[in-house]
Amino acid sequence: MRGDRPIALGFTHPDADVSEWDLAQLRRLARHLGYRLVWPPETSRIPLVDQVRATGAEAVIAPSTDHIGPVTLQAVMCVADVETVRPRLSFARWANGTRP
Repeated sequence: MRGDRPIALGFTHPDADVSEWDLAQLRRLARHLGYRLVWPPETSRIPLVDQVRATGAEAVIAPSTDHIGPVTLQAVMCVADVETVRPRLSFARWANGTRP
């Protein structure tokens, strides 16, 4: 059943050149980690952390760390885990929702 799996928000930087292979790897990682992958609207300029909150996502999955800047990464980690395909990294959300 689709609704039983937690949601992951797939994210690619709007200005990045992303191949079909990159998108396939995102889908594969989401499936491997047990997430149901959803995508934000392509034209959305809403901050990523607000998109995560709006979708109720437990994680954000990106092709690489190049797609998420350090300030955005810190903000997202207050509400969700962040996973990257290459290099394969996991950034766990802050336990209490705030940075140390």
